[in-house]
Amino acid sequence: MDKQIKVSNLGVIPYQEAWDLQERLLQESVALKADLRSGLAAPGATVQHHLLFCEHPPVYTLGKSGHLEHLLVNDQLLAQKGIGFVHTNRGGDITFHGEGQIVGYPIIDLEQFFTDIGRYLRFLEEVIIRTLADYGLKGERSKGETGVWLEPDVPGRARKICAMGVRCSRWVTMHGFAINVNTDLEYFSNIVACGIQDKAVTSLQKETGHVIPLEEVQARILYHFAQVFEAEMVMNGN
Repeated sequence: MDKQIKVSNLGVIPYQEAWDLQERLLQESVALKADLRSGLAAPGATVQHHLLFCEHPPVYTLGKSGHLEHLLVNDQLLAQKGIGFVHTNRGGDITFHGEGQIVGYPIIDLEQFFTDIGRYLRFLEEVIIRTLADYGLKGERSKGETGVWLEPDVPGRARKICAMGVRCSRWVTMHGFAINVNTDLEYFSNIVACGIQDKAVTSLQKETGHVIPLEEVQARILYHFAQVFEAEMVMNGN
């Protein structure tokens, strides 16, 4: 495990603020990679990998390939309910972020791991699948759909527990995954989640029948992230 990933817990942070931070870290990595290639970097300089954990105040986000009609409420109702709405540059359609949900944003240089976006997404899914197994749940992939599901092939039973959407620039990633832990699932009734009409959304709380501390789930995610990506997770002192 010669690769290190710096882990930061940002707490509850507005979506745009977290996006801006990701963009800054990504651009720093891209610039350093250019300097390393051209020989302009300082001796011993290396690209820093990051994993940002956070929660967001209630917000719907629409991916660059998403459809606005999958938002089922108007601006006035969003304002009344205090829910934000943001067009993003990640892949995927529309999803919800809110408190009780763990959002993970890896900003890593895939050239130090592998240059394959599909494989990267499968690795992120594997991290969540292993985390769910710690709670006795069988997380699975759904063919042709990104994210992690429960019973994806059972009509009327398929439900999504973790959404994913990423962006990659010069092989540096941003955006990531959002797993519903104690999330208020009522928010999902205002959207066609991830643009998928015939599947429901669920949470760890709903599936296990009790509230689960976010810190506990985050620790499990970190453990499995280290195993799947074969990297050392280093906690940032923030």
